[in-house]
Amino acid sequence: MLIIPGIDLKDGKCVRLYQGDYSQVTVFSDDPAQVGQRWRDEGAQYLHVVDLDGSKAGRPVNLEVIAQIKAASGLPVEVGGGIRNEATALELLGKGVDRVILGTAALRDPEMTGQLCQKYGEKIVIGIDARNGLVAVEGWTETSGVLATDLARQLVQLGAQRFIYTDISRDGTLTEPNYAAFTEFAQAAGKPVIASGGVARTEQVRKLAELGAEGVIIGRALYTGDVKMADLLVV
Repeated sequence: MLIIPGIDLKDGKCVRLYQGDYSQVTVFSDDPAQVGQRWRDEGAQYLHVVDLDGSKAGRPVNLEVIAQIKAASGLPVEVGGGIRNEATALELLGKGVDRVILGTAALRDPEMTGQLCQKYGEKIVIGIDARNGLVAVEGWTETSGVLATDLARQLVQLGAQRFIYTDISRDGTLTEPNYAAFTEFAQAAGKPVIASGGVARTEQVRKLAELGAEGVIIGRALYTGDVKMADLLVV
């Protein structure tokens, strides 16, 4: 089980949203690069960075901060938020990002997404964020009529190799993951899936591992101390 701390960026700061609501923001640090170093020092092997400003703008906004996180931590980094075309994906990969996450683009242009998956392989991850089972896009501000499971099946046929599944209703809530929704999604995808959203206790991470999650992205619970990296690393 890969434990992946999440670093969400808004206005150059490390923040967490509640259920993806941009009006419910908690700022945890003015120095995201230092946060990346902290998680590395505590044993993290990968970082998950989301450019929240980029998600709304439709293009990456916090590129300099992302580069600083990568340089300061020295860890592999996956980045999402505003990556809607190949040129943007290449720009991030050129700055040393290890994996780029396609979310809105995966729904809006599955054919292009599939081509990028085939072309760049492991460097492309599909991020599917669901609200009541339906795919949400544009920084979670729009909910489509497409089932997350249906989109996963379509993208696998087009070449997708790895997914990140987020249940928006649980994200940032410190409740628990939506195990049923994750299981349904993982079965539909049939590919490695990283779980995200709702983790509040170490035993929840253990259960996700039992359900077959390749990894888990944890944000608020790490920042508040509800879970400790040292405990998670032995799951």
